[in-house]
Amino acid sequence: MAQVYDHWMAFDFGTQRIGIAVGQRITGKATPIEPIKARDGIPNWEQLGKIIEEWKPQAFLTGLPLNMDGTPSDLSRRANKFANRLEGRFHRPSFTHDERLTSYEAKGIVIEMGGNRNFGENSVDGIAAQLILESFLTQYQSEQSE
Repeated sequence: MAQVYDHWMAFDFGTQRIGIAVGQRITGKATPIEPIKARDGIPNWEQLGKIIEEWKPQAFLTGLPLNMDGTPSDLSRRANKFANRLEGRFHRPSFTHDERLTSYEAKGIVIEMGGNRNFGENSVDGIAAQLILESFLTQYQSEQSE
């Protein structure tokens, strides 16, 4: 990645909901925002466009749910397609990042914060997107300092 992007929007792709987080390269921190509903992995593009217009990210990052052995899954292929569509529709660069176990980690965070185990009510999608983005930014910063 030759270009440096400061403002990011990350996505935890899902077939029913898509988690979203926004973050900054400089701080390496991200914040979850309200997830959007999806119908078989397809978001309401108009609604997503409004969110993008509000937050004005310079680049997108979509988590790739790879199998534990690192091979692509059906869902990771769909997430990749979503990432490509983001770039095509909103004319910003779109990247992907390994997201294995982020949803599991996000559920642990919700429980630690006192949420119950009904993850339909306590959506972990935004927190998963936050973890994806923070992991990516940490990796990116360490590569830049080498």
